[in-house]
Amino acid sequence: MANSPAAAQHDDDVLRDSFELGFTYTRSTGPIIGAFLTGLRDGKIVGIKGSNGKVICPPTEYDPHTAEELTELVDLPSTGTVTTWSWISQPHPKHVLTKPFAWALIKIDGADTAMLHKVDAGSEANMKTGMKVKVRWAADRRGFMTDIECFEPA
Repeated sequence: MANSPAAAQHDDDVLRDSFELGFTYTRSTGPIIGAFLTGLRDGKIVGIKGSNGKVICPPTEYDPHTAEELTELVDLPSTGTVTTWSWISQPHPKHVLTKPFAWALIKIDGADTAMLHKVDAGSEANMKTGMKVKVRWAADRRGFMTDIECFEPA
């Protein structure tokens, strides 16, 4: 039946059009995430004080324990401590760093939470949990997380 003239004619009656899935909207970052990204553009790190007094970095708009809206931004230094890490010996083509590096959770000094970022330690032998690191800022900063090119040993 599929090879019959009636089936062929039926297929010709189907309307077709190309389709490309895309997300053509933009999202505003709001006052909290916007302040964090603006800080990165300006070469500084910003956190936020939670309802329990602990500093969250990167900042969130709402308290993770109480769901209260948070508003008290806190300036933080560009240094921190590696809390855990994983070595990448063969970077993926989409990684910004083209040489081996570590993905690490880094607790920024003065913050009570850690954030995920890259560490350029030179070699796996140089990576250690508890090591002090500092930000290596990107040459061209635009208000993105990639404004922190990576962290490096302090």
